[in-house]
Amino acid sequence: MSNKSFSPWTRRELLRTIPAAVLSSLLSGKLNAAPGSTKPFSRFVDVAHAAGLTEPTICGEQDSFTYIVESMATGCAFFDYDNDGWMDIFILSSQRLENTPAGATNRLYKNNRDGTFTDVTVKAGLVDIGWAQGVCVGDYNNDGFEDLFLTYYGQNRLYRNNGDGTFTNVTEKAGLLHPKMRFSSGCTFVDYNRDGLLDLFVANYLEIDLATAPRPSLSVVNCNYENVPVYCGPNGLPKAQNYLYRNNGDGTFTDVSKESGVGGFRGSYCLTATSFDADEDGWPDIFVACDSSPSLLLMNNHDGTFREEALIRGIALSADGRQMGGMGVGVGDYNLDGHTDLVKTHFIDQAPGIYCNDGKGNFDDVTTQAGLNHETRYTCFGAGLVDFDNDGYPDILITTGSVYPELDRLSPKYALRTPRILFRNRGDGTFAEMGSEAGPGIVARHCGRGLAFGDFDNDGDMDALIMNVNEPPSLLRNDAPAGNRWIKIRLEGVKSNRSAIGARVLARYSGKVQAQEVLSQSSYLSASDPRLHFGLGAATTVDIEIHWPLGLVEKYPALVAGQLVTIREGVGIVKGRPFRKS
Repeated sequence: MSNKSFSPWTRRELLRTIPAAVLSSLLSGKLNAAPGSTKPFSRFVDVAHAAGLTEPTICGEQDSFTYIVESMATGCAFFDYDNDGWMDIFILSSQRLENTPAGATNRLYKNNRDGTFTDVTVKAGLVDIGWAQGVCVGDYNNDGFEDLFLTYYGQNRLYRNNGDGTFTNVTEKAGLLHPKMRFSSGCTFVDYNRDGLLDLFVANYLEIDLATAPRPSLSVVNCNYENVPVYCGPNGLPKAQNYLYRNNGDGTFTDVSKESGVGGFRGSYCLTATSFDADEDGWPDIFVACDSSPSLLLMNNHDGTFREEALIRGIALSADGRQMGGMGVGVGDYNLDGHTDLVKTHFIDQAPGIYCNDGKGNFDDVTTQAGLNHETRYTCFGAGLVDFDNDGYPDILITTGSVYPELDRLSPKYALRTPRILFRNRGDGTFAEMGSEAGPGIVARHCGRGLAFGDFDNDGDMDALIMNVNEPPSLLRNDAPAGNRWIKIRLEGVKSNRSAIGARVLARYSGKVQAQEVLSQSSYLSASDPRLHFGLGAATTVDIEIHWPLGLVEKYPALVAGQLVTIREGVGIVKGRPFRKS
């Protein structure tokens, strides 16, 4: 986030309000004729209110932010806390500096299996008020129920799932209390030492004490933007240390930040964290999207230590060497070459970046080639590579929203509430930006942050959950076009961690191959449906190859499309059932 003098509304700014795909068509004098452009696509409708998601998420003041902790807001999660086969919803909430409204709390919503949800926060023991930030999901004690780790400005929380619909705050018992105020952000469960137990990586954004922190000012560097006083930072504030905690197998964790080398990488403002096997060597690596500083790629040395190699591997900066305002990250195989690529979201005037993985952990910034480079209008946060129309090619959905409410009335460029961004995968390595044709849920304007993906209504297409600042969340129901097929893969570890976090799955269909991994966190500080969803296009069967976290490789040929298949490590298919429609 850089500071510069205020520029007037110009013709160039006006052109930037036109979606990139539309502008390209206008300039070329013809409609977009890319492969698949005439085929029906998904339509998204916000059904949050009808579903019972009506409580606002409190994050700072309504019209201005004094400190950066108010602005960054929170993540959200799809996860099945009661193991009934239906995705439940968890929404993090923050607070205000003064006069936080009654009822401001994180919220757990139980899926009623009829398109509606019930708020069970009190019953579940998850009522909490604080400066919440991020969430990662994983079964850290391997008891078969997914647990929650939450990051805060303040004390982080570990909630153990008791298996009876309730959670217990076991932070102190687990050895995760910290004596000093921290601004934690991203987190991810990861079995970094491959012992079958989920360890915990925690990113920290920056160091700040609200009692002594500078306030908005035109006379203080990094405390104004476009000649308007705004909260200070991140530039100018001290960078923070990141932490790695080893799971001891008895419900406790040990801080191994120093001996692992993780604690030494503190040259960036770290936000969303995700773990995946970047170089496909069988050991999980860690990527962290970083704001106004180089992003981090921590490569696993196989001996309990990590080395940081984002710069030499092409993913620390933009293609032209700029430090980007990295917020969130989507993980997926956009070009169907069997390797997991990354999409990273950035600050206003910076296009979302797409980084192509060669399978050895080396990345090329292909933002321009993929057609994303023209979309620079908004500050972007949550992101995902998800196949919404089930045509076999992952698309991109991004949440947007300003970080400076004070600028909302100055120019349309700095509107607080902005639409979502949806890029349809054309199937040729490029994307076309969608607008109103993708439904009212895409063009609706909100100040969005966290974004999670999951099939909440079990109808065979992927929906989206969005955290909106000082508003109720959005639940975008995906009405995918008929005709395309799909399959979902749910994995259960036995020797590997029970959540199978870190498992890598290859799906082969119609001459294509697509890679996905089971993740604990991605998007922006959020956690998505752990059931891997593959659109298959016209294919009626699919070959599945699973690389389990501890090294076992299993193959399941000719699985029939239109079903959820549950596979247990070393055991095989334990459940295969159709959803409500295929």
